[in-house]
Amino acid sequence: MSAAHHAPEPAWIRLVSPALIVAAVAAAYSDAWHASFQFDDWRVIVDEPKVGSLGAWWSSLPAIRPLLKLSYALNNSLPFRLAGFHLVNIALHAGSSLLACALLRRLALRGGAAPGRARVMASMGALLFALHPVQTEAVTYISGRSTSLAAFFTLASLLAWIEARAGSASSLPAPGMRGRRSGVWLAAVSALLFALALLAKETAAVLPLAILLWESGNLRRAAARGAPPAERLKIPWAHLAILAGALALAARSAIYRYLLATSLHARGFWSNILTQASATTYLTRQLIRFDRLNADPALPVEAFLTAGLALKILLLGALLTLGLVWMRRRPAPAFGILWFFLFLAPTNSLLARLDVANDRQLYLAILGPVWLVIWTARRLPLEPLAPVALLACLALLLGLATYHRNLVYADEISFWRDVTRKSPHNGRAFNNLGYAYAVQARHADAEKAFVRALEIDPGDVRAAVNLRLLREGALMSRSSPP
Repeated sequence: MSAAHHAPEPAWIRLVSPALIVAAVAAAYSDAWHASFQFDDWRVIVDEPKVGSLGAWWSSLPAIRPLLKLSYALNNSLPFRLAGFHLVNIALHAGSSLLACALLRRLALRGGAAPGRARVMASMGALLFALHPVQTEAVTYISGRSTSLAAFFTLASLLAWIEARAGSASSLPAPGMRGRRSGVWLAAVSALLFALALLAKETAAVLPLAILLWESGNLRRAAARGAPPAERLKIPWAHLAILAGALALAARSAIYRYLLATSLHARGFWSNILTQASATTYLTRQLIRFDRLNADPALPVEAFLTAGLALKILLLGALLTLGLVWMRRRPAPAFGILWFFLFLAPTNSLLARLDVANDRQLYLAILGPVWLVIWTARRLPLEPLAPVALLACLALLLGLATYHRNLVYADEISFWRDVTRKSPHNGRAFNNLGYAYAVQARHADAEKAFVRALEIDPGDVRAAVNLRLLREGALMSRSSPP
């Protein structure tokens, strides 16, 4: 390793990096404060008495996602209700962005980057993570908090594990706590944070696999320094025990049994594989075509293998295989590829979902492509500052796109108009747009939207009832569409 790799990290970088990330998040989401409640917000927050106060939340236990619901109850108990919800969501996103920076920095250090350069490149990567407009669905959309809250504790748990390994085995070149005792305590903290992530959203269940993915990248380094075989791949037994306990509790829960039964009956195994392959391709495209972001895309269920679907499956399979093959020889790009698939797996794999895909499923998965971008930029045959300049320009473009995307959430009419423009086949969206028009006494527009919903799906009972009530003058303003 060259002397540059041992050069101390400039103090100013350690101060500027987090301040820049937080300031960028605040700027990009500065127009999100007055975004209204939307779609699921009415059902899970506004009209849900179990989160109306701390006492109501306590009385509702045991319940699914109790930590998430506690956060809603706290918001409802404090002043500045709507602004308070947005403040928490934006703060969570800023915190996750800082944690993402820390993870990317450790990846860069493990790949041999000098400390100062690792910090700069990780900061650029964190800005890409923070400012990509696909994240608005987990930030500006209030009920998207389930995703961002679980992500925050997931990243915190992974970083605590990494520091625990650094403290007990010195397996990383990054500075950190040393000594086996500190490593044990940090491992316990990591397990506790994992439990909190599960209490926010079930998709955090893949964290033990993320830990093993990180550990696999240390194998060559551990072997080179002569570490005993037992220390080369550390198994997160505590995390696996917590996961087993969570699965046992879920098996006893009537709600989770109902959700599992609904998933299993939603579509057949083969149809689900085809549908998820199409959905994963769609989500991958969303990383680039962020002008097509859609809160309710209503992707179709695939029943037959077409040439287009076969090509999508082959491409996804080839990319996944490449990541697995590269795990030992090229761990850096392998980590980015496998991270992407791993964090899409809970929502886009074997279990069917009624809503095939949503942009917020990319919230943590995007870190994989972000790492690939900064890893590639670092190796471009350019002047040292050129990659940083290119990434800074990209981050600025993404930030402007996020600021513009937030405008969609300003009110329910703009929200559903955006959906119907991008998904003209979505009858549910037209029904909700009609209701939003009706609430604003735009009856002619409301009738057109309800009629269009029934043209798309003549069996849409909600749209039929809404249209009849509208024509009878009996469609009253309620907090959520019937």
